[in-house]
Amino acid sequence: MFVDHVKIYVKGGDGGDGMVAFRREKFVPNGGPAGGDGGHGGNVVFQVEEGLRTLMDFRYKRHFKADRGEHGMSKGMHGKRADDLIVKVPPGTVVMNEETGVVIADLVEHGQQAIIAKSGRGGRGNSRFATPANPAPELSEKGEPGQELNVILELKVLADVGLVGFPSVGKSTLLSVVSAAKPKIGAYHFTTIVPNLGMVETDDHRSFAMADLPGLIEGAHEGVGLGHQFLRHIERTRVIVHVIDMSGMEGRDPYEDYLTINDELKQYNLRLTERPQIIVANKMDMPDAEENLEIFREKVGGDAKIFPVSAVSRQGLKPVLFEIADLLEVTPEFPLFDDLDEESDATVLYKHQSEADSIEISRDPDGTFILGGYAIERIFKMTDFSREDGVRRFARQLRGMGVDEALRERGAQNGDIVRLLEFEFEFVD
Repeated sequence: MFVDHVKIYVKGGDGGDGMVAFRREKFVPNGGPAGGDGGHGGNVVFQVEEGLRTLMDFRYKRHFKADRGEHGMSKGMHGKRADDLIVKVPPGTVVMNEETGVVIADLVEHGQQAIIAKSGRGGRGNSRFATPANPAPELSEKGEPGQELNVILELKVLADVGLVGFPSVGKSTLLSVVSAAKPKIGAYHFTTIVPNLGMVETDDHRSFAMADLPGLIEGAHEGVGLGHQFLRHIERTRVIVHVIDMSGMEGRDPYEDYLTINDELKQYNLRLTERPQIIVANKMDMPDAEENLEIFREKVGGDAKIFPVSAVSRQGLKPVLFEIADLLEVTPEFPLFDDLDEESDATVLYKHQSEADSIEISRDPDGTFILGGYAIERIFKMTDFSREDGVRRFARQLRGMGVDEALRERGAQNGDIVRLLEFEFEFVD
C-alpha cells in the first residue's frame, strides 16, 4: 500500500523541574541554596532515510512524543538532558503545520534532519534565585512545556522525469520497457493508482529517475479522479514527458487530450508550465496513427518536440531517452518553496514564528475574566504554586507584563474572579 499523505501529532519533551534544596554539611555553616536545574527535554527530529519509499509507517503510529528532561537534584546537581526523538521519513517528504498551513521543512537528501517540535528548557533550581537581599530563596521553576502541534506529511516522489497523460495511453508500458520497473499493466483505466519509479540508462551511460504517475482526467486539479494524489508527485520533476495515444482507439482526439492535460497542470500549479515538455506519440503501430500524427503536428505547431514511438514493440525509444538526458543536463532543479535558504544544498525551512506576548482577555457569561496568551500560559505552567515565593513571583511577572492594567481597562474590580487555565484567583486593585 502506497501512502503519501498523513496527519500526525508531535510533541517536544518537557523540561525537567528545578529543585529547592539547601546545603546541610556538618562543618559548613549557613550552607545556602543548593537546588539544581532541570534538564532540557528532547526535540522531535525528522530524518531522511533513503530506504523508505512511502509514509506507510505513520498509518499505524501517529503520536510522537519526546522524553522530558530529568529533574534537578540536591547538592547543585543538574538533571540530564533528554535524547532527541529521531523519526525516519522517506526522501521527498514535506512537513506542514496543520493549523497554519506553513511549510516547516522540505526533506530530500539522505541523512537530512529537521527539528519539527522543539523541546522545553529545564526549570531553574533555587540556587539560581539567590540574591544578597534573599540569600536562601524557596523558589524554583517547573520545566518549560515542549512544543506540540499537528503536522501534515506529504510525500512528493523524487523523480527527474514524470510521465503524464490520460489513463491507458501507455505510460506504464513505456516505463517497463526503458527501465527495470515492473508497474502493473492492464487494458483498463487507472491501472496505475500509485506512482511507479524506475531508473533509466541511455546507451551512452547517462541515467535518470523516471516516474510513471497515475492517469489524469479533466478536473484533476480539483481532486477529480486521482487528482491531487497524482499532481503532488510531479512537482519535483525537471522534465515532463507527455504521453499521447495517437491511435485514437478510444474515440478521443489526441490534440484535445494534449490541451486538457496541459490545462490541468497549469491549473494545479503555474510553475509546472516552466518545465520543458517532450511529447511522446505512442501506439504508432496501430491503424490511423500516422494520419492522426500529421493532423496533431499541424495543430501543435513546429516548436513542439514530438517523438513517434511504439512502447509495445520498442520502436523509436532511443531518441526519446537521449532527448530527456540532454534536457536534464541543462535544466536546473525547480525549488518547491522560494523562501528556502539558497546557501545550502540540503536546506530546512524553519518557520516556527515566535509567539507574540499578546494578552488575551475574554469574559464568561458568569462574569469571570478569562486570561490567555502564549507567554502568560508558559509562565503559569513553569510556576510552582506549592510555595509562597513561587506565587509571589508569578504575581510580579503578570504585573510586569501589564496584565493588571489590561484587566482594569476591561472593567475588572476588586473581588472579581480571574481564571487562567485551571487556576482561579481574585483581582485586587
